[in-house]
Amino acid sequence: MFETRHQPLLSTAAFAVRIVRYAGFALAIVAVALGGGVIGYHVTENLPWVDALVNAAMILGGMGPVNPLHTTAGKVFASAYALFSGLIFIAIAGVLFGPFFHRFLHRFHIEPESQAPPPDPT
Repeated sequence: MFETRHQPLLSTAAFAVRIVRYAGFALAIVAVALGGGVIGYHVTENLPWVDALVNAAMILGGMGPVNPLHTTAGKVFASAYALFSGLIFIAIAGVLFGPFFHRFLHRFHIEPESQAPPPDPT
């Protein structure tokens, strides 16, 4: 997936492609998490689709619900979705910052040509 310590640093163009790919993966995670929240609010609280979308987006963004919760099922769902949203935030941050972190570390661990280990004879 990522280049190893003994491989050269990726070109800027290839790194940009990697960033776009990882951003697309992060966007897919957000879309799935938001879709689950919308369906959950619609089913448990009988909210219209737009209100369910607003509540799910606000929870996923860390703001809190907009509409008051009336049912026990809705309150249980909202609490579970809030915990899930916190974990998703951390996962998305890892997906987005992973390539940058790897490139940063890789840049400092590349061995100069004169100090590179000899090729393995086997």
